[in-house]
Amino acid sequence: MTDTRLDVLAIGNAIVDVIATTDDAFLEAEGLAKGSMRLIDADEAARLYGRMGQARETSGGSAANTVAGLAALGLRAGFIGQVAGDQLGEIFRHDITGLGVTFTTPVSRGGVPTARCLILVTPDAQRTMNTFLGASQHLPATALDADQIEGAAILYLEGYLWDPEEPRWAMIKAIDIARNARRKVAFTLSDSFCIARHKDGFNQLIDSGKIDILFANEEEIKALSGEADFGAAVAATAPRVETLVVTRSEKGAVALRGRERVSVPAEPIAKVVDTTGAGDLFAAGFLAGQAQERTLEESLRMGAIAAAEVISHYGARPEADLKALVAEKLR
Repeated sequence: MTDTRLDVLAIGNAIVDVIATTDDAFLEAEGLAKGSMRLIDADEAARLYGRMGQARETSGGSAANTVAGLAALGLRAGFIGQVAGDQLGEIFRHDITGLGVTFTTPVSRGGVPTARCLILVTPDAQRTMNTFLGASQHLPATALDADQIEGAAILYLEGYLWDPEEPRWAMIKAIDIARNARRKVAFTLSDSFCIARHKDGFNQLIDSGKIDILFANEEEIKALSGEADFGAAVAATAPRVETLVVTRSEKGAVALRGRERVSVPAEPIAKVVDTTGAGDLFAAGFLAGQAQERTLEESLRMGAIAAAEVISHYGARPEADLKALVAEKLR
């Protein structure tokens, strides 16, 4: 891909992840279902934060994790997302730009605090997420930089941000800008609950030909297609997009493009510590491969390698030298 200033530009929730270890007893006392994700308000965020143990704070959000992975792989990555002019907003901006990601979105002036996700990780590596979306759900179309979108080889969008109306319209505008500039548009379905709320909208977006690369996991592709069988769900969805990528946890991943179908196994690791960010880093590896014009198989393997690295430790950002790791394993 030529004539680009960024390899990938992502739009998503700008969230500060607050990650703490806990046990099943704490989840039970709080009435939290292990492995779930729920949306909370500002008061509940403050209450639960006060109950959590010692925590680590980093910039987060699904698409933000993906661009952090892309930067770690040596690609030119950018991010569009809304933070407030508060302490957590400064943490987010400092953290993500420190990783080498271009982040120029102006701060929100609406008085809504920066979003945060309180993540409780149990010894079995399951994460229970409590998310206050805050300022991130108020990203306006006026915050978009058209030149930046036109100058990115791939525009990557997260389904989580489709829920609130204001950023949904911002993403629709960004898609139109990218397609008019003949850039690729990638979209991740994010979560089955997003599909439950916006299945018709997602299908309309896909059927209008505006998505080139669609990311899903096994449950999401079934929910989107309405097919209970995995094979039938993939067969129903693949012809509707240029490239379909489906992750299957320990069963690996599959990608389809036209008549080409490629599968790769999951990358082996000694121990799964925390599954936070696995799908986000898989997308980073795959998009990096595509931006470098690699084959589907190489791109899938890069995704599997990146995902395996991030689930081997706490947090949704790579700790090893991801670029060197991919180079070693692809030799």
